[in-house]
Amino acid sequence: MITVPKGTKDTLPKDSYKWQYIENTARKTAALFDAKEIRTPTFEHTEVFVRGVGETTDVVNKEMYTFLDKGGRSITLKPEGTAGTIRAFVESGLYASALPVKLYYITDCFRYERPQAGRLRQFRQFGVEFLGSDSCGIDAEVILLAKSFLDGLGVKNLKLHINSIGCKDCRKKYQQALRDFLAEKKDKLCDKCKERYDTNPLRILDCKDEDCKKLLKGAPVILDYICDDCKAHFDGVKELLRAAGVEFTVDTGIVRGLDYYTKTVFEFVSDNIGAQGTVCGGGRYDGLVSEFGGGDIPGVGFAVGIERLLLLLENDGVEIPEPERLTVYVAPIGEAGREKAFKIVSELRKSGIAADTDYMERGIKAQFKYADKINAKFVGVLGDSEAERGVIKLKDMSSGEEKDVPISAILNELKKL
Repeated sequence: MITVPKGTKDTLPKDSYKWQYIENTARKTAALFDAKEIRTPTFEHTEVFVRGVGETTDVVNKEMYTFLDKGGRSITLKPEGTAGTIRAFVESGLYASALPVKLYYITDCFRYERPQAGRLRQFRQFGVEFLGSDSCGIDAEVILLAKSFLDGLGVKNLKLHINSIGCKDCRKKYQQALRDFLAEKKDKLCDKCKERYDTNPLRILDCKDEDCKKLLKGAPVILDYICDDCKAHFDGVKELLRAAGVEFTVDTGIVRGLDYYTKTVFEFVSDNIGAQGTVCGGGRYDGLVSEFGGGDIPGVGFAVGIERLLLLLENDGVEIPEPERLTVYVAPIGEAGREKAFKIVSELRKSGIAADTDYMERGIKAQFKYADKINAKFVGVLGDSEAERGVIKLKDMSSGEEKDVPISAILNELKKL
């Protein structure tokens, strides 16, 4: 038997409605903020992610699915949604349209990492990218969109953590201060953080190793190194969140895992999702569009993994509404009834009534058992005698009530029920 590859998972019909519910909620929430959907290819030229995500990140160094195509070109399955969206924004000339441009996507992503609960090698993300404004108001709006989406799903006990990592100039000063602080402790850092010390010391703040966390006690705080403009921007974000009634915690440990972030970074975290408590994360990235040749156009966005959301909703005890039941199952008896049933089902579907019939040549008892298994609301029995009289015997599967209904009136009868 051929099995599914490690780190991937089939979504079967018994669960697919949960995904549809989350994705529909995402689309409705995005529409409230006037965000429009963008769909980018599943794979891109590798340069898109090296340039966009950053050469020093774990994603680029260790987690990307990269291969040479038959033309010898380096191709990568998308590990996240932002870089491809920015590439499309620049390539299509969207930057020349009315700004800000508000985009959202629901897409599959791929990262080679150790599979665990809520984290797979192929996973699905909902993300937004708002491009063209450097206002602190657009930062607050993106955070509100994320909160509205999560609230709409019924996620409980979420906490919003925010931080500012400043502009590139701020970060250079802070990175040097952090290196100076860790210089005598460098040998005690984990292997990953020893690499990060030289390439991107901010990522040490995000390390999950307990020994590294202890070594960071008393480390300089990035908010002490941000310039006046970055401070004013961050103060503006906080003020707008307070005005909207959104509670938050300033968390100077948030740096996010990708190199493109500037100024505002944020995470929604939960205690109900295991050790890795981040449900949704994002922030501002003012230099990313220019990396793709699109000029000095600022941006801000977030992404949330749908697998992790499903795990969180399950742990929170949130019931996702089940899909609409099949309205009627037409159970034919005999050849004449079978032909008539097919015609009735076809006509009902044309009128928007969910209907089905038997294609397994089951007996009437077996058909009732099948109708019960698929949770049909009604069963319409159509034997030779019913066909001759021009009626269908309609049974309510909840109450057990039965009545003869003229075949010509079945549509109106079902619409009333």
